[in-house]
Amino acid sequence: MMCGMASEETRIADTRTEMPSTERGVSTAPGTRPTPPAHAWATRLVVVGIVLTALNLRPAITSLGALLEEVRDGLGMSGSVAGLLTSVPPLCFAVFGVTAPRLARRFGPAAVVCAGMAAITAGLLIRPYAGGTAGFLAASALALMGIAVSNVLMPVIVKRWFPDRVGSMTGLYSMALALGTSTAAAVTVPLTGALGGGWQSGLAVWAGLAAAAVLPWLPLVRNRGAAPAPEPVRTAPDGRAAPLRITRSRTAWALAVFFGLQATAAYITMGWMAQIFRDAGVPAGTAGLLLAVTMVMGVPLAFVIPRLATRLPHQGPIVLALGVCGLVGYAGLYLAPAGGAWAWAVLLGIANCAFPLALTMVGMRARTGAGVAQLSAFAQSTGYLISIPGPLLVGVLYQHSGGWGLPIALMAGLMLPQMAVGFLAGRDRTVEDEAGRA
Repeated sequence: MMCGMASEETRIADTRTEMPSTERGVSTAPGTRPTPPAHAWATRLVVVGIVLTALNLRPAITSLGALLEEVRDGLGMSGSVAGLLTSVPPLCFAVFGVTAPRLARRFGPAAVVCAGMAAITAGLLIRPYAGGTAGFLAASALALMGIAVSNVLMPVIVKRWFPDRVGSMTGLYSMALALGTSTAAAVTVPLTGALGGGWQSGLAVWAGLAAAAVLPWLPLVRNRGAAPAPEPVRTAPDGRAAPLRITRSRTAWALAVFFGLQATAAYITMGWMAQIFRDAGVPAGTAGLLLAVTMVMGVPLAFVIPRLATRLPHQGPIVLALGVCGLVGYAGLYLAPAGGAWAWAVLLGIANCAFPLALTMVGMRARTGAGVAQLSAFAQSTGYLISIPGPLLVGVLYQHSGGWGLPIALMAGLMLPQMAVGFLAGRDRTVEDEAGRA
């Protein structure tokens, strides 16, 4: 299951100086020996692995959303169980994501991501044929577990292999993630029809893409010498690695809340925006296309924004610009949802690009790979917990108020603290400086 996990060294030094941006994989921090560059073939494999992994981090969710009605009818799910399905992804991301740093220290990040892709493959292949609701949920949880650990470790792998190209590689990863998200949402239904109309085959086909993502990681797991050599690690008096006291960092908390609020906005948008347009008189087909436009905006911008973010000492201005786009989009949904529908879809798509920005700041707010691992796990797990109530609360407000005024007011209201904490998270500092060691 763990793809032949080798014990890959991953602990990174807690130095007090910034690693110079020299050749890829080279560390010249004072007091350490220069590290030879990683093999070129291994670097190319890592790039392929990052792209294929990112493509697989959302199809398990969006393909199910496209066929949810058919799945409900086929398994005889109640409405409450179907509603539970929509809350399972962020819950699994929060619960399983915290285990990623420990697994990475034990087996190495490449091995854990390899295992994550294998878990996604198995979960997607099993769940359509599990034979009941309980089996379907269990297999979905297996796939989501693989997604959760890979979510956390992608910034770690980028930081370790490409310390001087965090922005461009995070942009590439984010763009591939957005592409996988939108592609699965758009083609699952027609693909199901082409495969004979059975929802089982329409869901299971995505296991093939996940299986392909296992392949580039296998040589890296087997050949540890191809990876960049790890930095020495600062240890506690008892000889064990001394972890960061991550909860003592204000930047870590700001980044976690920012991650949670942007995830809340994204899940609300994916779950409810099409219904807002339909209730305003927009035809169902056009409403779905508007949602697709919102999601597709993340493909080019997810590459541009991280590159821009790494060129700025403070990412707060980008946070504010994205937030303003969101506020204008929500105001448009309230005042003229049908009249300016295309403009609001584009603006909200831009606002949702806070996700790649958050991932980029995870890589920038920690000095070392070990710090990135802890910060990524903390920010994503805490953030996904924060995001769980949002879509459910929007549904409750919509049901009890009979309109979209209160839900849209909630969405706009949440954008204000998102801008505030994102501005704080964007300051030029690191969690190692704030948190200290245990």
